[in-house]
This record gives sequence, C-alpha cells and structure tokens, in this order.
Amino acid sequence: MVEIPLLVSVDDHVIEPPHLWERWIAPRFRDRAPRVERIGCTHMGYVGGVFGFETGEGGVPCDWWRFEDLLIPRTRVESAVGYDRADVTVSPTTYDEMRAGCYDPAARLADMDEGRIEAMMCFPSSFPRFCGQTFSEAADKELGLACIQAYNDWMVEEWCGDSGGRLIPLIIVPLWDPELAAAEVRRNVARGVRAVTFSEIPAYLGLPSIHTGYWDPFFAACAEADVSVHMHIGSSSKMPSTSADAPPLVASALTFGNAMSSMVDFLLSGVLVRFPNLQIAYSEGQIGWIPYILERTDHVWESNRAWGGVASSVPEPPSTYYHRQVYGCFFEDEHGLTSDALEKINPDRIMFETDYPHSDSTWPHSADTALRLMGHLDQETVDKLCRGNAIRLLGLDLPVHA
Repeated sequence: MVEIPLLVSVDDHVIEPPHLWERWIAPRFRDRAPRVERIGCTHMGYVGGVFGFETGEGGVPCDWWRFEDLLIPRTRVESAVGYDRADVTVSPTTYDEMRAGCYDPAARLADMDEGRIEAMMCFPSSFPRFCGQTFSEAADKELGLACIQAYNDWMVEEWCGDSGGRLIPLIIVPLWDPELAAAEVRRNVARGVRAVTFSEIPAYLGLPSIHTGYWDPFFAACAEADVSVHMHIGSSSKMPSTSADAPPLVASALTFGNAMSSMVDFLLSGVLVRFPNLQIAYSEGQIGWIPYILERTDHVWESNRAWGGVASSVPEPPSTYYHRQVYGCFFEDEHGLTSDALEKINPDRIMFETDYPHSDSTWPHSADTALRLMGHLDQETVDKLCRGNAIRLLGLDLPVHA
C-alpha cells in the first residue's frame, strides 16, 4: 500500500485579522483603511449564484469589513472548520466564533500539524475577494493600491514570516493597470514570492479579456520571474448557476464551470504561446473534466482553425500548452484519478489542496481523503500529486517525499 506523505496544499484561505490594515497600511491612509465593525445581520442567503444579506436592529451579531461604501460580512460557511457539517450554513459569524487557525498564523500551523499538512498557500477571503477585486474596484485607486500593498506586506512578513516556509505567500495585484500589476509582482519577487492571484475570467469583472494583449506586461513579469498565476473559482465574481431561483447547491455543483471556460480561453488565446515560461493553475476547479476539454479544444483547432480566429496565434494543438504550462488542482475527484483519466490529465500537472477553512475543506482528515482518492496509485505518482508538483512549481525547499 502507498504511503501518503506530508501534504503541500496549494489552495487554502486566510480570514484576514481585524488589525491587518490598521497595522500595515501607510499612515496617511489609515483613517480610510478597511476596518471591522460588529453589526446585527437580519438576513443572509445564497440563491441563484448570488450572495445577499441585510443589516438591522435586533439582528444576529456579525463582524463586517467596512471599506469605502462597502459592508462585507464574515460568514460561517467560509470559516467552517471545527463545526459539524450540519452546522455549516450561510449565516453570520464573528471572529470570536471562528477557530483561531482561520486568522492566526501560529494557530494555523498547529492545525496543519493536526492535518498532516507540511505547507500551504492561502488565498484571500471574501472581503478582498479571491484576486483582490475589492481593492481594484475602489473608487480611490491610490487608496486601493495602498490596501493591496498593505495586504501583500502583511502576507509576506506577518502571515508567512515566522512559519519557517510552511506558509507560502500568495499576493494580489492592482487589476486596473497591468503595468502596476507587473511592478507589484517584481516588488514581491525581490523578497521571495513565487505566486500571484488573478481572475479566471477578467472580462466578467468589466476588465479587458486575455485576448486583447492588455495583460501582457503582467504575464511577462510573471514569466520572467517564475511567478505562477493562480486562478480560484469565483475570482471573476460570477459563479455558474442556472437561474435566479436555483438553490445554492446548484452553484456548488457547478463551481468548476468558470475554471473550465478559463482554461479554454487560455489554450486558445495565444498567451501561452507568447509566454512559454508562464505557468498557470486552477484552484478548486477539480480535474475530472480536463480530458474532454483537451480533446475538444484539439478537435476544434484541427477542424475549424481556418475560420476560428486562432490560425496564426495558436500554431500547435492546444493540449500542447496544457501539458507545458497548466496545472489543475483538486481535493475531491475520484473520476479524475482513474487510470485512464489521470493519464490524459497528466500526473505532472496536478496538485492537491485542502481548502482550509471553507465548508468543503477536508481538514483535519486531508491525509485520509488523499489515501481514499489515491491509494490505488503508485508511490511516485502519489508523491507528485500530494507535494512534488507543488514543490517544483513554487520553488519550495522541501523533499519530494516526506
């Protein structure tokens, strides 16, 4: 039987602590910086792929982030670890009710020990949003940039700084200006950062698509510095659903949809051709759909490229660029790990994740989950999926088997 090594997870989340911007933002912005307020919540729900809430007298106590004209609540579903599944609901919560590992790095390391996780990389919470959209949409762009830089300084120096390399920094960038985004990448590369978040479908955010060339300065900076680009489901602020009255579980079942669309976008965009060293990863998208997408994009490229708009920009079958530059990430996908599917997906292009502290998280049973999913594989493949591929992509100073 194979042995599940200590895990390296490439998709977890941090619930930003209340002091983050008070402590880390430049002093001249402090009076306008994000802050936490405790306000009653009278309604919270998620229907048709849309999250909604209301405040009011007599509501359930809830901690909210206030920034410009926004109020963003803390929720049970995004800080779910430590609760029974039956108690994990779309409902308001406070920092007092969260497990400390959500926002405290020392407590997170202790929880990682309990879950047999050697290292993990954390995306932002629903306040900055998964690629920092909140600050990129700020009315005051100077304030937005200051918030982004403060987040990254906190991420590198406080959240990851005393972890001995076990907490892996993942930065956000200003999305309204690709040159500024490139500069923020370079600023953080100088202190060892190797990963950045980005939107799976920037056009959904009202930004130029990846087909325009607009993002080339950002992609060039990442490619030149070996900084991988990580796109989390929901980083386009639009989750797949079917109707306005669809129950939340419809959207939950379809979360892979934007990752699938984004991968097709990149494979047929020419971006991976122009930047052959650029590495991109799809977080929380699972992997079982990848074989068909590779088959389909290769088929349409072969049959329809004369009229399909990619004849000059995508000179080789699109799957070529997947096997060279794209990673899929999973935490629960039996079909994607069958021998036939895995061969087509490519075990060198897959990474495991634990999604702490979200409701989908496998913690503290992540190693048991990995064994259930991967116990039929050989040890070399298990080591790649559980840690080796992440170590290679992120340049971590860790052994492939531990």
